[in-house]
Amino acid sequence: MTTDNKFKYSMFFLRASVFLVILMWTVDKFVNPGHTAAIFNKFYSISGLASSIFTIIGVLELILLALFFIGFKKTITYGAVLLLHAASTLSSFGQYLSPFEGNHLLFFAAWPMLAACVMLFLFRKEDTFLQIDPKFS
Repeated sequence: MTTDNKFKYSMFFLRASVFLVILMWTVDKFVNPGHTAAIFNKFYSISGLASSIFTIIGVLELILLALFFIGFKKTITYGAVLLLHAASTLSSFGQYLSPFEGNHLLFFAAWPMLAACVMLFLFRKEDTFLQIDPKFS
């Protein structure tokens, strides 16, 4: 296997894994809006939102994720995924200060995923495998 193919497939697996993780968080908005409400309250200090708001947010995230996965307008979609995950990672800052309390250690998994999002954004031009329009956009 050539180095180009190794890179191409690695980028695809990074994109697919970021897609899968955020997809599960998105599906959670539909399946368990109470959990989403608790997250918004605890990490973003936003409370009192109706579950219909989480449905709307979930639908918008699904659209973004689909566009991200197929490589449509990569600067916008990869950038939006990066910003969303960066906000999520940074909003959990307090959990990083007490890693051995409760399940806080799990929050550290956000950092390698953030690195994957950064890499995907920086190398979006080279990420071409299984995309609707592999040209840089």
